[in-house]
Amino acid sequence: MHVLLIGLRCSGKSTVGRLLADRLQRPFIDLDDRTPAILDCATAGDALRAHGEPAFRAAETQALRAVLAEPTESIIALGGGTPTAPGAAAVLLDAQGAGHAVIVYLRATPEVLAARMTSGEASSRPALIGPSSIDEVPAIFIRRDPLYTRLADRIIDAAQSVNAIVEQVAILGQPRQA
Repeated sequence: MHVLLIGLRCSGKSTVGRLLADRLQRPFIDLDDRTPAILDCATAGDALRAHGEPAFRAAETQALRAVLAEPTESIIALGGGTPTAPGAAAVLLDAQGAGHAVIVYLRATPEVLAARMTSGEASSRPALIGPSSIDEVPAIFIRRDPLYTRLADRIIDAAQSVNAIVEQVAILGQPRQA
């Protein structure tokens, strides 16, 4: 079963995903790497700037379908907006319902996310709805939190230490006992 990490930008999906993959000895896939490649771009920010949000979201859904079709059980960090991409929520629910995926929402408050953004590289990503990517965090949180909550098998407080989060998610990624 794939373990899918969802959450807003700077919630820790990529960091937790890499550590979790090491711990569970599974491949790690970051959709923020796969999606821009579909659009012939180096980064998610480049792809958004070059192609616009509608094309980027379509590429996200395409990348999501492709990684879920891979036979090796993986740890997959979705892009922050992937669940909002056209058709993506249905793809996620289908994988979940078929028992091919467990979805973990790394939930952090807008204040925690904004603080992380000011101290990291994420502030260089283009804003989607506001004057800056940091200023838009509260509005995007309000829009996306209900969807993420509905999709999640488990919601984990992303304000905890990375190690504590990895411990909690690792339990979900363990093989099921017969």
